[in-house]
Amino acid sequence: MSGVTRTIYLCGPIMDCSGDESTTWRQRAKERLAGRFVLLDPMRRNFRDREIDSANEIVEFDLQDVRDADILLVNYSKASIGTAMEVFYAAHDLGKFVIAFSPFSFQDMSPWMVRYCTKILPSLEDALAYIERHF
Repeated sequence: MSGVTRTIYLCGPIMDCSGDESTTWRQRAKERLAGRFVLLDPMRRNFRDREIDSANEIVEFDLQDVRDADILLVNYSKASIGTAMEVFYAAHDLGKFVIAFSPFSFQDMSPWMVRYCTKILPSLEDALAYIERHF
């Protein structure tokens, strides 16, 4: 796929996160990868304070982003049901390449995340460098 612009979905916790927790790493990824990749950020749709009546929309929009992406960049900094489900769907059902970054030691990671993430790196910087090197 050389010469083809790849699409990356920025996957990570949103519920039970501060706005900064949800946006800062995504903004950093967009700044670093802009121009070479199409970046799909679920934060572009603002459902804050409307999560209940928008639950089906939120999930369907996010699943569409996963389907549209070639690669998932995953913030695995805390347990997140939505993140885990997106990773499983992308890897198991769609065969996507899933690159995560996590502060957890291997022993503290969920076996499900270990199994369905193609690569887990210790920091966002390491994950971005990996993407730049391999894609």
